[in-house]
Amino acid sequence: TSKAYVRIIAKWGYTRSMSRVGRCIDNSPMESFWGHFKDEWYVWDSYPTLADLQDSIDEFMSFYNNDRIQERLSFLTPAEYRDQAA
Repeated sequence: TSKAYVRIIAKWGYTRSMSRVGRCIDNSPMESFWGHFKDEWYVWDSYPTLADLQDSIDEFMSFYNNDRIQERLSFLTPAEYRDQAA
């Protein structure tokens, strides 16, 4: 809601959250994801290059979407759940 923040976002061509002030419903899925990411992937390894870091994150994202079953999705992976819903 900060006017300065709104100007910066507009300057860079980003889209702001669509929720109203005081409604954080759109933050919940991402905060949940970042919690899982930090618990399951984040390690204190050092990566020689940015490409190595990106490759490691890509591997985790593939695992998270295609191999990691989730109880809240009836023990399906996110990809299987999306396919079932389609």
